[in-house]
Amino acid sequence: MMNNLSLYGWSESLFQQKQASIFKDHMHGRVSVTHKTCYEVVSEEGFYICELTGNMLYGREHVEYPCTGDWVIFQLVDSNRGIIHELLPRKKMLYRLKSGSVSEKQAIASYVDKAFIVQSIDDNFNARRTERFMLQIADEEIQPVLVLTKSDLAFNKDEIKNALKHLSDKAPVFFTSISSPDSIEQLREVMLPGETAVFIGSSGVGKSTLINALCGQEILQTAAISGSTGKGKHTSTRREMILMEGSGVLIDTPGVKVFGVTNDNADALSEVLDIGRFEGQCRFRDCQHINEKGCAVIEALENGDIDNGVYENYLKLRREAWHYTTSVQEKRKQEKSFSKMVKKGKNSPFKKY
Repeated sequence: MMNNLSLYGWSESLFQQKQASIFKDHMHGRVSVTHKTCYEVVSEEGFYICELTGNMLYGREHVEYPCTGDWVIFQLVDSNRGIIHELLPRKKMLYRLKSGSVSEKQAIASYVDKAFIVQSIDDNFNARRTERFMLQIADEEIQPVLVLTKSDLAFNKDEIKNALKHLSDKAPVFFTSISSPDSIEQLREVMLPGETAVFIGSSGVGKSTLINALCGQEILQTAAISGSTGKGKHTSTRREMILMEGSGVLIDTPGVKVFGVTNDNADALSEVLDIGRFEGQCRFRDCQHINEKGCAVIEALENGDIDNGVYENYLKLRREAWHYTTSVQEKRKQEKSFSKMVKKGKNSPFKKY
């Protein structure tokens, strides 16, 4: 089976990067599915199950392991299996904070052109969660697209639009329903050939159902919503890449309730939440926008130009970003200290007693 990798995003730039590799004579492909110990890779010649070389497995941090969307160079070991020797330089990454950690981030997908931030129009809808997702992609030049599913349900459209008004100039908003083919077609037109879009959102919002509708066939397994938890039952547990016929690549992700903040760019946070336009008007350059005199942000909040919920989330995300940055710096400091201790131990003469 031959595959046209340009449909998957292969480009002249990636070709030049491969030519600079010592493994340039091996095959190349894109990671379509990640498993615990292996990876499914699509190449021009077909699909292969690949593992990492020992050097990649033990010489890298977990965040540097391949993720869905990565371009890799691999060597065949038999007709359908291979060994990954190198990961081509990444860009347009989607990260999340690793579960149970305060300083480790996890790579979700790479070479992402668009992020479809999916929420359903029911109790799941939460503008604060949308802000959090948008912050995660702010530094990666990934275009956000807000997708609201289940629009066949009764809802107040003006109320939802008002909740998202500070975001709507940064991301188009689509109201979709699988019972409305026109709404799916409008979303399909957003995708261009060779582009990659990742779907992110909580469990049960209908990401897999939406992807199936966009592809016009049952590609991903879906399940009903649990009556007791309100979450999707047996929904996606892995990141999987699907090629849309005549269009781009879609990546489904497991349902995530909250993306821990790994973006410590204060300017990006202000831009996402539309607070940056007031910050430059503060009396003091180092204003923290909490209780300082002459703070234009506080004044805008009191005048109703900034929504109270947006402002509270701004402070919360800023605290999380600070905590993440501090934790990473402390971790690096500890690792550096440990490395020095190990090096000192190696250089010390061995004493016999």
